[in-house]
Amino acid sequence: MKTTMCRVGITVVLACAAACAHNNNNNNFKRATPQQRALTDTQLSIEYMKLNRMAESREFIERAVQEDPSNANVQLTSGVIYERLRENTLAERGFSKAYSIGRKDPNIVNAYGTFLCRTGKAKDGEKLLIEAANDPVYPTPEIALVNAGQCVRGAGNLVDAERYLNRALAIRPNLPEALLQLGNIAFDRGDAAEAASTVQRYLAVNPPTPEILWLGFRAQRKLGDKVAAAGFARRVQTEFPNSEQAQMMRSGVDR
Repeated sequence: MKTTMCRVGITVVLACAAACAHNNNNNNFKRATPQQRALTDTQLSIEYMKLNRMAESREFIERAVQEDPSNANVQLTSGVIYERLRENTLAERGFSKAYSIGRKDPNIVNAYGTFLCRTGKAKDGEKLLIEAANDPVYPTPEIALVNAGQCVRGAGNLVDAERYLNRALAIRPNLPEALLQLGNIAFDRGDAAEAASTVQRYLAVNPPTPEILWLGFRAQRKLGDKVAAAGFARRVQTEFPNSEQAQMMRSGVDR
């Protein structure tokens, strides 16, 4: 607990110090080019977002966009900030501009694609995510594939979701998010045995999470194994007592 508090304290001090520097107390900052100031303001915006101080975060990213509107990462950060503020029209503009400037960067393509998926534009999002996954310079194509799987699953396309997730696992066999999603898909289509098997595969190579233990609980309960189900329920309550899954169990919810 002390370590966490110290890290937060350090972040606050750094953010405040940087903010003071921005307010004409730092000669180097005043002598910087607009492009350099934009990078500094973008980092400040991110730090304030981490602290959930969204008014300051917005102020700095808007300043950064004015200073260097042609910087794809500045525009991308504006999209992230505005989405956090639930201003999706402005978020769409930021992500779109980032993509138009930096469409050769698969990280930007992936980010824009996931945004489109989150905002109900699954087909457009899927297209961009596969574009990112197929980029030969992208070091983590499995991440884009998992995002594509999640995207089409949300649109009800379980066949393509499984295909994308299995492609991700072919690249990184123990990828936890891919395994979790495949297990949930199996459970949703009524295959509790496959879901339970996927849970065991996950736990053999990855640390437990409340999500995977919750899936294990539901799968074993559906299979009729009360002892195994109780074991998963106990683990959720003891290892993740403050999780949403633990709260649902205490409320008698089983979804």
